[in-house]
Amino acid sequence: MKYRLGVDVGGTNTDAVILDENRNVLASIKYPTSEDVRSGITGAIHNAVKASGIDPARIHQAMLGTTQCTNAIVERKHLTKIGILRIGAPASLGIPPMTDWPSGFEDMVEEACMIRGGYEYNGKEIAPFDRNAAAAFFTRMKAAHIQSIAISCVFATVRDDHEKEAEKLCHEIMGDDVHVTLSSQIGSMGLIERENAAILNAALYDVAKRFTQGFLDSLQQEGITNAKAYLSQNDGTLMDIDQARKYPILTVACGPTNSIRGAGYLSSLTNALVLDVGGTTTDAGVIQNGFPRESGIAVTIGGIRTNFRMPDVVSIGLGGGSIVRTKDDGTVTVGPDSVGWQITTRAMVFGGSTMTATDIAVRLGMADIGKKELVKDIPEDTARKAMAVIKAKAEDAIDDMKISSDPVDVILVGGGSIILPQTLNGARNVIKPECFGCANAIGAAISKVAGTCEKLMDYDKTPREQAIGIVKEEARENAIKAGADPDTVEIVEAEDVPLQYYPGNTCRIKAKAAGDLTD
Repeated sequence: MKYRLGVDVGGTNTDAVILDENRNVLASIKYPTSEDVRSGITGAIHNAVKASGIDPARIHQAMLGTTQCTNAIVERKHLTKIGILRIGAPASLGIPPMTDWPSGFEDMVEEACMIRGGYEYNGKEIAPFDRNAAAAFFTRMKAAHIQSIAISCVFATVRDDHEKEAEKLCHEIMGDDVHVTLSSQIGSMGLIERENAAILNAALYDVAKRFTQGFLDSLQQEGITNAKAYLSQNDGTLMDIDQARKYPILTVACGPTNSIRGAGYLSSLTNALVLDVGGTTTDAGVIQNGFPRESGIAVTIGGIRTNFRMPDVVSIGLGGGSIVRTKDDGTVTVGPDSVGWQITTRAMVFGGSTMTATDIAVRLGMADIGKKELVKDIPEDTARKAMAVIKAKAEDAIDDMKISSDPVDVILVGGGSIILPQTLNGARNVIKPECFGCANAIGAAISKVAGTCEKLMDYDKTPREQAIGIVKEEARENAIKAGADPDTVEIVEAEDVPLQYYPGNTCRIKAKAAGDLTD
Protein backbone atom coordinates (compact mmCIF):
# COMPACT_ATOMS: atom_id res chain seq x y z
CA MET A 1 0.00 0.00 0.00
CA LYS A 2 1.26 3.45 -0.96
CA TYR A 3 0.10 6.66 0.67
CA ARG A 4 0.03 10.36 -0.09
CA LEU A 5 0.43 13.32 2.25
CA GLY A 6 -1.29 16.69 1.85
CA VAL A 7 -0.26 19.76 3.86
CA ASP A 8 -1.81 23.22 3.75
CA VAL A 9 -0.32 26.09 5.74
CA GLY A 10 -2.87 28.65 6.88
CA GLY A 11 -2.55 31.77 8.97
CA THR A 12 -3.92 30.04 12.09
CA ASN A 13 -3.47 26.31 11.54
CA THR A 14 -1.38 23.98 9.43
CA ASP A 15 -3.54 21.10 8.23
CA ALA A 16 -2.18 17.69 7.25
CA VAL A 17 -3.97 14.64 5.86
CA ILE A 18 -2.86 11.18 4.81
CA LEU A 19 -4.75 9.34 2.08
CA ASP A 20 -4.48 5.71 0.99
CA GLU A 21 -4.34 4.46 -2.62
CA ASN A 22 -8.12 4.73 -2.87
CA ARG A 23 -8.00 8.31 -1.57
CA ASN A 24 -9.66 7.42 1.70
CA VAL A 25 -8.71 9.78 4.53
CA LEU A 26 -6.69 7.84 7.12
CA ALA A 27 -5.78 10.81 9.30
CA SER A 28 -6.48 14.53 9.41
CA ILE A 29 -4.64 16.89 11.75
CA LYS A 30 -4.76 20.57 12.65
CA TYR A 31 -1.57 21.98 14.16
CA PRO A 32 -0.86 25.61 15.10
CA THR A 33 1.05 27.45 12.39
CA SER A 34 4.42 28.53 13.76
CA GLU A 35 6.19 31.81 13.16
CA ASP A 36 8.98 30.05 11.30
CA VAL A 37 6.37 27.93 9.44
CA ARG A 38 8.72 24.95 9.18
CA SER A 39 8.18 23.70 12.74
CA GLY A 40 4.41 23.97 12.22
CA ILE A 41 4.70 21.86 9.06
CA THR A 42 6.92 19.33 10.85
CA GLY A 43 4.50 19.11 13.79
CA ALA A 44 1.49 18.61 11.54
CA ILE A 45 3.25 15.91 9.50
CA HIS A 46 4.46 14.14 12.65
CA ASN A 47 0.99 14.05 14.21
CA ALA A 48 -0.65 12.94 10.96
CA VAL A 49 1.79 10.05 10.53
CA LYS A 50 1.34 9.06 14.17
CA ALA A 51 -2.47 9.19 13.93
CA SER A 52 -2.50 7.08 10.75
CA GLY A 53 -0.20 4.43 12.18
CA ILE A 54 1.51 3.88 8.82
CA ASP A 55 5.18 3.50 7.97
CA PRO A 56 6.26 7.01 6.80
CA ALA A 57 8.62 5.42 4.27
CA ARG A 58 5.52 4.19 2.39
CA ILE A 59 4.35 7.74 1.66
CA HIS A 60 5.32 8.21 -1.98
CA GLN A 61 3.77 11.61 -2.76
CA ALA A 62 3.76 14.75 -0.63
CA MET A 63 1.95 17.97 -1.56
CA LEU A 64 2.26 21.37 0.09
CA GLY A 65 0.03 24.39 -0.18
CA THR A 66 1.44 27.47 1.51
CA THR A 67 0.68 31.14 2.10
CA GLN A 68 4.37 32.04 2.37
CA CYS A 69 4.53 33.99 -0.90
CA THR A 70 1.33 35.87 -0.18
CA ASN A 71 2.52 36.74 3.33
CA ALA A 72 5.92 37.91 2.09
CA ILE A 73 4.26 40.34 -0.33
CA VAL A 74 1.66 41.62 2.13
CA GLU A 75 4.17 42.03 4.98
CA ARG A 76 7.06 43.25 2.75
CA LYS A 77 9.40 40.74 4.43
CA HIS A 78 12.12 38.37 3.20
CA LEU A 79 11.96 39.68 -0.38
CA THR A 80 14.99 39.22 -2.63
CA LYS A 81 16.98 42.20 -3.90
CA ILE A 82 16.39 42.28 -7.66
CA GLY A 83 17.15 44.09 -10.89
CA ILE A 84 14.36 45.18 -13.26
CA LEU A 85 14.79 45.52 -17.02
CA ARG A 86 11.98 46.91 -19.15
CA ILE A 87 12.29 46.70 -22.93
CA GLY A 88 10.02 49.34 -24.44
CA ALA A 89 11.68 52.73 -24.84
CA PRO A 90 10.85 55.23 -26.12
CA ALA A 91 7.16 54.24 -26.04
CA SER A 92 6.85 53.45 -22.31
CA LEU A 93 9.15 56.01 -20.69
CA GLY A 94 6.22 57.98 -19.26
CA ILE A 95 5.42 55.32 -16.64
CA PRO A 96 8.52 53.78 -15.04
CA PRO A 97 8.37 50.34 -13.38
CA MET A 98 6.64 50.22 -9.94
CA THR A 99 4.99 53.62 -10.46
CA ASP A 100 1.73 52.52 -8.84
CA TRP A 101 3.25 50.50 -5.99
CA PRO A 102 2.57 51.27 -2.31
CA SER A 103 5.48 52.20 -0.06
CA GLY A 104 7.64 49.55 1.58
CA PHE A 105 9.10 47.86 -1.50
CA GLU A 106 11.83 50.37 -2.39
CA ASP A 107 14.68 48.49 -0.67
CA MET A 108 14.19 45.32 -2.72
CA VAL A 109 15.21 46.97 -6.03
CA GLU A 110 18.87 47.49 -6.89
CA GLU A 111 18.03 49.21 -10.20
CA ALA A 112 15.12 49.55 -12.61
CA CYS A 113 16.36 50.16 -16.16
CA MET A 114 14.38 50.98 -19.31
CA ILE A 115 15.96 50.34 -22.71
CA ARG A 116 14.93 50.56 -26.35
CA GLY A 117 12.92 47.75 -27.92
CA GLY A 118 9.50 46.18 -27.62
CA TYR A 119 6.57 45.70 -29.98
CA GLU A 120 3.33 47.21 -31.17
CA TYR A 121 0.04 45.36 -30.64
CA ASN A 122 0.46 43.67 -34.03
CA GLY A 123 4.00 42.45 -33.38
CA LYS A 124 5.79 45.23 -35.27
CA GLU A 125 8.98 46.41 -33.56
CA ILE A 126 8.80 49.74 -31.73
CA ALA A 127 12.60 49.81 -31.90
CA PRO A 128 15.36 47.22 -32.24
CA PHE A 129 16.47 45.50 -29.02
CA ASP A 130 19.26 47.62 -27.45
CA ARG A 131 21.71 44.83 -26.75
CA ASN A 132 24.50 47.15 -25.57
CA ALA A 133 22.29 48.86 -22.97
CA ALA A 134 21.02 45.49 -21.76
CA ALA A 135 24.57 44.14 -21.47
CA ALA A 136 25.62 47.18 -19.45
CA PHE A 137 22.67 46.68 -17.10
CA PHE A 138 23.45 42.99 -16.54
CA THR A 139 27.10 43.86 -15.93
CA ARG A 140 26.06 46.32 -13.20
CA MET A 141 23.77 43.69 -11.66
CA LYS A 142 26.58 41.14 -11.62
CA ALA A 143 28.86 43.64 -9.88
CA ALA A 144 26.16 44.22 -7.26
CA HIS A 145 25.81 40.42 -6.72
CA ILE A 146 22.14 40.41 -7.71
CA GLN A 147 20.77 36.88 -8.13
CA SER A 148 17.27 37.56 -9.48
CA ILE A 149 16.22 39.60 -12.52
CA ALA A 150 12.76 40.58 -13.80
CA ILE A 151 12.47 41.27 -17.54
CA SER A 152 9.41 42.81 -19.17
CA CYS A 153 8.70 43.96 -22.71
CA VAL A 154 5.90 45.92 -24.35
CA PHE A 155 3.38 43.45 -25.88
CA ALA A 156 5.56 40.47 -24.94
CA THR A 157 2.44 38.29 -24.84
CA VAL A 158 2.07 38.91 -28.58
CA ARG A 159 5.75 38.51 -29.36
CA ASP A 160 8.42 37.53 -26.81
CA ASP A 161 11.58 37.60 -28.99
CA HIS A 162 13.16 40.55 -27.14
CA GLU A 163 12.48 39.06 -23.70
CA LYS A 164 14.11 35.77 -24.70
CA GLU A 165 17.07 37.58 -26.26
CA ALA A 166 17.53 39.53 -23.03
CA GLU A 167 17.30 36.33 -20.97
CA LYS A 168 20.00 34.65 -23.05
CA LEU A 169 22.25 37.71 -22.70
CA CYS A 170 21.63 37.81 -18.95
CA HIS A 171 22.85 34.24 -18.51
CA GLU A 172 25.87 34.89 -20.73
CA ILE A 173 26.94 37.80 -18.53
CA MET A 174 25.66 36.86 -15.05
CA GLY A 175 25.94 33.07 -15.25
CA ASP A 176 23.50 30.18 -15.47
CA ASP A 177 22.57 30.32 -11.76
CA VAL A 178 20.90 33.71 -11.90
CA HIS A 179 17.11 33.52 -11.58
CA VAL A 180 15.39 35.21 -14.54
CA THR A 181 11.66 35.96 -14.71
CA LEU A 182 10.12 36.79 -18.10
CA SER A 183 6.82 38.67 -17.89
CA SER A 184 5.42 36.76 -20.90
CA GLN A 185 5.63 33.53 -18.88
CA ILE A 186 3.72 34.98 -15.92
CA GLY A 187 1.02 37.46 -16.92
CA SER A 188 -1.27 38.39 -19.78
CA MET A 189 -2.01 41.56 -21.78
CA GLY A 190 -1.34 44.86 -20.00
CA LEU A 191 2.29 45.91 -19.53
CA ILE A 192 2.08 47.41 -16.03
CA GLU A 193 0.11 44.56 -14.41
CA ARG A 194 2.18 41.88 -16.20
CA GLU A 195 5.42 43.62 -15.25
CA ASN A 196 4.25 43.87 -11.64
CA ALA A 197 3.65 40.12 -11.53
CA ALA A 198 7.12 39.44 -12.98
CA ILE A 199 8.75 41.76 -10.42
CA LEU A 200 6.96 39.99 -7.56
CA ASN A 201 7.97 36.59 -8.91
CA ALA A 202 11.62 37.66 -9.05
CA ALA A 203 11.45 39.11 -5.53
CA LEU A 204 10.07 35.83 -4.13
CA TYR A 205 13.19 33.89 -5.16
CA ASP A 206 14.64 33.52 -1.64
CA VAL A 207 11.23 32.87 -0.08
CA ALA A 208 10.64 30.03 -2.54
CA LYS A 209 14.03 28.47 -1.87
CA ARG A 210 13.41 28.63 1.87
CA PHE A 211 9.94 27.09 2.00
CA THR A 212 10.67 24.39 -0.58
CA GLN A 213 13.83 23.33 1.24
CA GLY A 214 11.99 23.53 4.56
CA PHE A 215 9.32 21.17 3.24
CA LEU A 216 11.93 18.70 2.00
CA ASP A 217 13.75 18.88 5.35
CA SER A 218 10.49 18.29 7.26
CA LEU A 219 9.77 15.21 5.17
CA GLN A 220 13.25 13.84 5.79
CA GLN A 221 12.97 14.54 9.52
CA GLU A 222 9.79 12.48 9.75
CA GLY A 223 11.25 9.54 7.81
CA ILE A 224 9.36 10.29 4.58
CA THR A 225 12.32 9.46 2.38
CA ASN A 226 10.66 7.92 -0.68
CA ALA A 227 8.16 10.65 -1.53
CA LYS A 228 8.25 13.00 -4.50
CA ALA A 229 7.36 16.51 -3.37
CA TYR A 230 4.95 18.88 -5.12
CA LEU A 231 3.68 22.41 -4.53
CA SER A 232 0.09 23.53 -5.08
CA GLN A 233 -0.54 26.12 -7.79
CA ASN A 234 -3.40 28.59 -7.74
CA ASP A 235 -5.12 26.95 -10.72
CA GLY A 236 -5.76 23.69 -8.87
CA THR A 237 -2.81 21.72 -10.25
CA LEU A 238 0.62 20.77 -8.93
CA MET A 239 4.18 21.68 -9.85
CA ASP A 240 7.40 20.06 -8.75
CA ILE A 241 10.00 21.70 -6.53
CA ASP A 242 12.09 23.06 -9.43
CA GLN A 243 9.05 24.71 -11.02
CA ALA A 244 8.00 26.16 -7.66
CA ARG A 245 11.38 27.79 -7.27
CA LYS A 246 11.16 29.24 -10.78
CA TYR A 247 7.55 30.46 -10.57
CA PRO A 248 6.76 31.04 -6.85
CA ILE A 249 4.15 33.69 -7.72
CA LEU A 250 1.93 30.87 -9.02
CA THR A 251 1.50 29.60 -5.45
CA VAL A 252 -0.27 32.82 -4.40
CA ALA A 253 -3.89 32.10 -3.41
CA CYS A 254 -3.38 28.34 -3.59
CA GLY A 255 -5.08 28.08 -0.16
CA PRO A 256 -8.57 28.95 -1.42
CA THR A 257 -7.88 26.88 -4.53
CA ASN A 258 -7.03 23.83 -2.43
CA SER A 259 -10.20 24.30 -0.39
CA ILE A 260 -12.30 24.53 -3.56
CA ARG A 261 -10.69 21.39 -5.00
CA GLY A 262 -11.06 19.57 -1.68
CA ALA A 263 -14.71 20.59 -1.40
CA GLY A 264 -15.44 19.26 -4.87
CA TYR A 265 -13.71 15.95 -4.10
CA LEU A 266 -15.39 15.44 -0.72
CA SER A 267 -18.85 16.24 -2.11
CA SER A 268 -18.37 14.49 -5.49
CA LEU A 269 -19.56 17.68 -7.22
CA THR A 270 -17.80 19.16 -10.25
CA ASN A 271 -19.91 22.34 -10.44
CA ALA A 272 -20.83 24.16 -7.23
CA LEU A 273 -20.19 27.23 -5.11
CA VAL A 274 -17.82 26.80 -2.16
CA LEU A 275 -17.78 28.70 1.13
CA ASP A 276 -14.49 28.12 2.98
CA VAL A 277 -14.95 29.48 6.51
CA GLY A 278 -11.85 30.01 8.62
CA GLY A 279 -11.27 31.74 11.92
CA THR A 280 -11.30 35.29 10.52
CA THR A 281 -12.54 35.27 6.93
CA THR A 282 -14.77 33.34 4.57
CA ASP A 283 -13.54 32.72 1.02
CA ALA A 284 -16.28 32.21 -1.57
CA GLY A 285 -15.25 30.51 -4.80
CA VAL A 286 -16.66 28.39 -7.60
CA ILE A 287 -15.69 24.93 -8.75
CA GLN A 288 -16.31 24.69 -12.49
CA ASN A 289 -15.85 21.40 -14.32
CA GLY A 290 -13.75 20.18 -11.42
CA PHE A 291 -11.40 23.19 -11.29
CA PRO A 292 -11.60 26.59 -9.57
CA ARG A 293 -13.11 29.32 -11.76
CA GLU A 294 -10.43 31.77 -12.85
CA SER A 295 -10.76 35.49 -12.25
CA GLY A 296 -11.26 37.56 -15.39
CA ILE A 297 -10.10 40.88 -13.92
CA ALA A 298 -6.86 42.33 -12.59
CA VAL A 299 -6.08 41.10 -9.10
CA THR A 300 -4.50 43.22 -6.36
CA ILE A 301 -1.94 41.54 -4.07
CA GLY A 302 -0.59 43.61 -1.20
CA GLY A 303 -1.78 46.76 -2.96
CA ILE A 304 -0.13 45.81 -6.28
CA ARG A 305 -2.20 45.28 -9.44
CA THR A 306 -1.35 42.11 -11.34
CA ASN A 307 -2.95 40.18 -14.19
CA PHE A 308 -1.60 36.64 -13.91
CA ARG A 309 -4.01 33.78 -13.41
CA MET A 310 -5.82 33.80 -10.05
CA PRO A 311 -8.88 31.97 -8.75
CA ASP A 312 -12.12 33.96 -8.71
CA VAL A 313 -12.52 34.35 -4.95
CA VAL A 314 -14.36 36.87 -2.78
CA SER A 315 -13.27 37.19 0.86
CA ILE A 316 -15.51 38.59 3.59
CA GLY A 317 -14.85 39.33 7.24
CA LEU A 318 -16.76 36.38 8.68
CA GLY A 319 -15.26 33.45 10.56
CA GLY A 320 -15.55 31.27 13.62
CA GLY A 321 -13.68 33.85 15.67
CA SER A 322 -15.64 36.91 14.44
CA ILE A 323 -16.49 39.14 17.40
CA VAL A 324 -20.20 39.64 18.17
CA ARG A 325 -21.32 42.93 19.70
CA THR A 326 -24.69 44.24 20.87
CA LYS A 327 -25.23 47.97 20.36
CA ASP A 328 -27.25 50.28 22.58
CA ASP A 329 -30.17 50.27 20.15
CA GLY A 330 -30.40 46.48 20.31
CA THR A 331 -28.82 45.75 16.94
CA VAL A 332 -26.15 43.08 16.73
CA THR A 333 -22.95 43.14 14.64
CA VAL A 334 -20.66 40.26 13.69
CA GLY A 335 -17.02 40.99 12.72
CA PRO A 336 -15.18 41.93 10.65
CA ASP A 337 -12.62 41.80 13.49
CA SER A 338 -11.86 38.40 14.97
CA VAL A 339 -10.08 36.77 17.89
CA GLY A 340 -8.32 34.63 15.23
CA TRP A 341 -5.93 32.00 16.59
CA GLN A 342 -6.77 33.08 20.16
CA ILE A 343 -10.26 31.59 19.88
CA THR A 344 -9.40 28.74 22.28
CA THR A 345 -8.68 31.23 25.05
CA ARG A 346 -10.91 34.22 24.27
CA ALA A 347 -14.20 32.64 23.07
CA MET A 348 -16.82 32.15 25.76
CA VAL A 349 -17.23 28.41 25.14
CA PHE A 350 -13.55 27.99 26.01
CA GLY A 351 -13.74 30.07 29.20
CA GLY A 352 -12.99 33.48 27.68
CA SER A 353 -15.03 36.67 27.84
CA THR A 354 -15.36 37.60 24.14
CA MET A 355 -18.59 36.66 22.36
CA THR A 356 -17.79 35.11 18.99
CA ALA A 357 -19.70 33.60 16.09
CA THR A 358 -18.75 30.16 17.43
CA ASP A 359 -20.41 30.99 20.75
CA ILE A 360 -23.59 31.92 18.86
CA ALA A 361 -23.58 28.61 16.97
CA VAL A 362 -23.14 26.66 20.23
CA ARG A 363 -25.85 28.70 21.99
CA LEU A 364 -28.34 27.89 19.22
CA GLY A 365 -27.47 24.19 19.29
CA MET A 366 -25.83 24.22 15.83
CA ALA A 367 -22.42 23.08 17.12
CA ASP A 368 -21.02 21.12 20.04
CA ILE A 369 -17.67 22.68 20.85
CA GLY A 370 -16.16 23.61 24.20
CA LYS A 371 -18.51 23.88 27.18
CA LYS A 372 -22.00 24.84 26.08
CA GLU A 373 -23.02 25.75 29.64
CA LEU A 374 -20.67 28.75 29.40
CA VAL A 375 -22.87 30.40 26.74
CA LYS A 376 -26.28 29.67 28.25
CA ASP A 377 -26.53 33.27 29.53
CA ILE A 378 -26.38 34.71 26.01
CA PRO A 379 -29.98 35.90 25.40
CA GLU A 380 -31.66 33.83 22.72
CA ASP A 381 -32.87 37.00 21.01
CA THR A 382 -29.27 38.23 20.76
CA ALA A 383 -28.13 34.88 19.40
CA ARG A 384 -30.85 34.81 16.75
CA LYS A 385 -30.09 38.38 15.66
CA ALA A 386 -26.40 37.49 15.36
CA MET A 387 -27.21 34.38 13.34
CA ALA A 388 -29.39 36.49 11.01
CA VAL A 389 -26.37 38.73 10.37
CA ILE A 390 -24.09 35.71 9.80
CA LYS A 391 -26.61 34.19 7.40
CA ALA A 392 -27.05 37.46 5.49
CA LYS A 393 -23.28 37.87 5.03
CA ALA A 394 -22.95 34.35 3.66
CA GLU A 395 -25.91 34.88 1.32
CA ASP A 396 -24.40 38.13 0.03
CA ALA A 397 -21.18 36.26 -0.76
CA ILE A 398 -23.18 33.62 -2.64
CA ASP A 399 -24.93 36.32 -4.67
CA ASP A 400 -21.58 37.96 -5.48
CA MET A 401 -20.24 34.72 -6.98
CA LYS A 402 -23.32 33.57 -8.91
CA ILE A 403 -23.61 34.37 -12.61
CA SER A 404 -27.41 34.00 -12.69
CA SER A 405 -30.35 34.15 -10.30
CA ASP A 406 -30.78 30.36 -10.40
CA PRO A 407 -30.06 28.52 -7.12
CA VAL A 408 -26.76 26.62 -6.92
CA ASP A 409 -25.31 23.83 -4.83
CA VAL A 410 -23.25 25.27 -1.97
CA ILE A 411 -20.49 23.30 -0.23
CA LEU A 412 -19.41 24.37 3.26
CA VAL A 413 -15.82 23.62 4.28
CA GLY A 414 -13.29 24.93 6.77
CA GLY A 415 -13.28 24.64 10.54
CA GLY A 416 -15.37 27.79 10.90
CA SER A 417 -18.23 26.49 8.74
CA ILE A 418 -20.00 25.27 11.90
CA ILE A 419 -21.33 28.82 12.26
CA LEU A 420 -23.40 28.63 9.05
CA PRO A 421 -26.95 27.22 8.92
CA GLN A 422 -27.96 24.37 6.60
CA THR A 423 -30.42 26.59 4.73
CA LEU A 424 -29.22 29.60 2.76
CA ASN A 425 -31.13 31.76 0.28
CA GLY A 426 -29.78 31.29 -3.23
CA ALA A 427 -28.63 27.74 -2.48
CA ARG A 428 -30.29 24.71 -4.02
CA ASN A 429 -28.58 22.37 -1.55
CA VAL A 430 -26.18 23.14 1.29
CA ILE A 431 -23.65 20.33 1.72
CA LYS A 432 -21.16 19.96 4.56
CA PRO A 433 -19.10 16.88 3.65
CA GLU A 434 -17.19 14.58 5.95
CA CYS A 435 -13.69 15.90 6.82
CA PHE A 436 -14.88 19.43 5.91
CA GLY A 437 -12.43 20.99 8.38
CA CYS A 438 -9.37 19.80 6.42
CA ALA A 439 -10.70 20.28 2.88
CA ASN A 440 -7.69 22.49 2.07
CA ALA A 441 -5.11 19.79 2.85
CA ILE A 442 -7.25 17.19 1.06
CA GLY A 443 -7.41 19.51 -1.96
CA ALA A 444 -3.60 19.66 -1.97
CA ALA A 445 -3.34 15.88 -1.68
CA ILE A 446 -5.73 15.08 -4.55
CA SER A 447 -4.64 17.84 -6.96
CA LYS A 448 -3.78 16.92 -10.52
CA VAL A 449 -0.52 17.43 -12.35
CA ALA A 450 -0.54 19.52 -15.50
CA GLY A 451 1.28 19.74 -18.80
CA THR A 452 1.21 22.65 -21.24
CA CYS A 453 2.17 23.22 -24.85
CA GLU A 454 2.45 26.36 -26.97
CA LYS A 455 3.18 26.34 -30.69
CA LEU A 456 3.00 28.65 -33.71
CA MET A 457 1.01 26.94 -36.47
CA ASP A 458 0.16 28.14 -39.99
CA TYR A 459 -3.47 27.22 -40.71
CA ASP A 460 -2.79 27.50 -44.43
CA LYS A 461 -0.42 24.53 -44.07
CA THR A 462 -2.15 22.68 -41.25
CA PRO A 463 -5.94 22.98 -40.88
CA ARG A 464 -7.09 24.60 -37.64
CA GLU A 465 -8.69 21.53 -36.05
CA GLN A 466 -5.67 19.40 -36.89
CA ALA A 467 -3.23 22.02 -35.56
CA ILE A 468 -5.13 22.41 -32.29
CA GLY A 469 -5.26 18.63 -31.99
CA ILE A 470 -1.46 18.42 -32.36
CA VAL A 471 -0.92 20.97 -29.58
CA LYS A 472 -3.46 19.28 -27.31
CA GLU A 473 -1.76 15.92 -27.78
CA GLU A 474 1.65 17.38 -26.93
CA ALA A 475 0.18 19.03 -23.80
CA ARG A 476 -1.24 15.65 -22.86
CA GLU A 477 2.17 14.00 -23.36
CA ASN A 478 3.82 16.69 -21.23
CA ALA A 479 1.34 16.02 -18.41
CA ILE A 480 2.17 12.32 -18.58
CA LYS A 481 5.92 13.11 -18.50
CA ALA A 482 5.28 15.26 -15.40
CA GLY A 483 3.77 12.24 -13.64
CA ALA A 484 0.10 12.11 -14.68
CA ASP A 485 -1.74 8.83 -15.12
CA PRO A 486 -2.39 8.55 -18.90
CA ASP A 487 -5.89 7.18 -18.30
CA THR A 488 -6.93 10.30 -16.37
CA VAL A 489 -5.42 13.09 -18.49
CA GLU A 490 -7.88 15.56 -19.99
CA ILE A 491 -7.59 18.92 -21.76
CA VAL A 492 -8.69 21.65 -19.36
CA GLU A 493 -7.77 24.71 -21.42
CA ALA A 494 -7.11 25.50 -25.08
CA GLU A 495 -6.94 28.74 -27.08
CA ASP A 496 -5.56 30.07 -30.35
CA VAL A 497 -4.55 33.67 -31.08
CA PRO A 498 -3.97 34.99 -34.66
CA LEU A 499 -0.53 36.58 -35.21
CA GLN A 500 -0.80 39.28 -37.85
CA TYR A 501 2.93 39.90 -38.10
CA TYR A 502 3.73 36.34 -39.23
CA PRO A 503 3.40 35.15 -42.83
CA GLY A 504 0.34 33.17 -43.87
CA ASN A 505 -2.45 32.40 -41.45
CA THR A 506 -0.21 31.84 -38.42
CA CYS A 507 -1.69 31.47 -34.91
CA ARG A 508 -0.25 30.88 -31.47
CA ILE A 509 -1.97 27.83 -29.95
CA LYS A 510 -1.86 27.11 -26.22
CA ALA A 511 -3.22 24.03 -24.51
CA LYS A 512 -3.18 22.71 -20.97
CA ALA A 513 -3.82 19.13 -19.91
CA ALA A 514 -4.21 17.76 -16.38
CA GLY A 515 -4.45 14.31 -14.86
CA ASP A 516 -4.14 12.43 -11.59
CA LEU A 517 -0.67 11.59 -10.33
CA THR A 518 0.32 7.98 -10.95
CA ASP A 519 0.40 5.92 -7.76
